[in-house]
Amino acid sequence: MIHVKSGDADIAYQVLGSGSPVVLLHPFPAHHEFWLPAAQALASRYQLILPDLRGHGESGVGEGPATMEKHATDIARILEHAEIGRVPLAGVSIGGYVLFEFWRRYRGRVAALVFCNTKAPADSPEARAGRLQAAADVLERGTESFFESMVPKLMGKTTREGRPDLVDGALRMMRKMAAGNVAQVQRGMAERPDSTPDLKTINVPTLLMTGDEDILAGPPEAELMRRNISGSEVKVIRHAGHYSPWEQPAEVGKLLRQFFDM
Repeated sequence: MIHVKSGDADIAYQVLGSGSPVVLLHPFPAHHEFWLPAAQALASRYQLILPDLRGHGESGVGEGPATMEKHATDIARILEHAEIGRVPLAGVSIGGYVLFEFWRRYRGRVAALVFCNTKAPADSPEARAGRLQAAADVLERGTESFFESMVPKLMGKTTREGRPDLVDGALRMMRKMAAGNVAQVQRGMAERPDSTPDLKTINVPTLLMTGDEDILAGPPEAELMRRNISGSEVKVIRHAGHYSPWEQPAEVGKLLRQFFDM
């Protein structure tokens, strides 16, 4: 892992493969290894930049909530450190939230976008309250029950019933997050703005992906983005939930390769 200072946090990232650079952002509460199975389809042609988002994996969380502004600045800092200019970026879940903020702040650095298992609107008041309560709970009770409770939300029914190895692997990634980091990342997501007004401003090639079993950001959320991002297209991954690149890496890797090769 390569480490770079960004603001008040030490941010880690891995570089994999060779060729034109592509940035892949993982979901909460995983880390960069989330992308490794799907990356097999890409690494022979692309140099993959795989960050641990602030508060995840080996990256520090800094002081206060891990806001989308901080995450986007971290990604810009990684690109600067790696001497990368304009680049395609893909993000899953919170990775997508970060991409919306990155687009608002650094759109000149964006060559193409992939929004995967994510959505544009801000949290509803109920969802925001739930995040803040979860942040308080993990600080009081620890992370294990929280991570266990996330599995049915993050993994599709097909995966949970047929691929216990993928469930175990996801839990192993989650367990790298300390309670304080979980809390600050949740608080940062609760603060994120509504990105729906920004959709019509996106004028780079855009791919939208989601899982047919995703109960958090499924086909309806992807369709809303498609209607508002000119020229975008939706790909629905079968037998996959919110972690579709982890659950169906061969299919996601193939679709990403086709998109980036265009």
